[in-house]
Amino acid sequence: MSYASRFQDLIVYQKASVLWQLIFETTKSFPREEIFSLTDQIRRSSRSVGAQIAEAWGKRRYEKHFISKLTDADGEQLETQHWIGVAKDSGYISQEKAEILLGKSAEVGRLLGGMMRKSSLFCNPSKVSEIQADYFAD
Repeated sequence: MSYASRFQDLIVYQKASVLWQLIFETTKSFPREEIFSLTDQIRRSSRSVGAQIAEAWGKRRYEKHFISKLTDADGEQLETQHWIGVAKDSGYISQEKAEILLGKSAEVGRLLGGMMRKSSLFCNPSKVSEIQADYFAD
């Protein structure tokens, strides 16, 4: 059985990290005039997802705080989806690239939703078993 002893062990954190890295690489080709608007916004929101997950992990002793931080993480991934749409509509990324990024963001959202639904399993003072929690199943 696989146990998460730190936030970096969480599948959702690992997938959120992959997402922000893909976003970062993708935005390198955005026009220079977008550096302080779209580029900054999409990078900030995608990086914030992992930061909110880390904060939630630190607050899991208090289930309501844990859920609140996961809700913030979900809000950031939804914001990232918005900016991906803006980038596609602006012609900065292809439909195919947008679908890949949106799919990865939605997957993070599903995992976060599962964690919120099964928060008591994560807030248990014993080690957290991701298999036991099964938060990735709808």
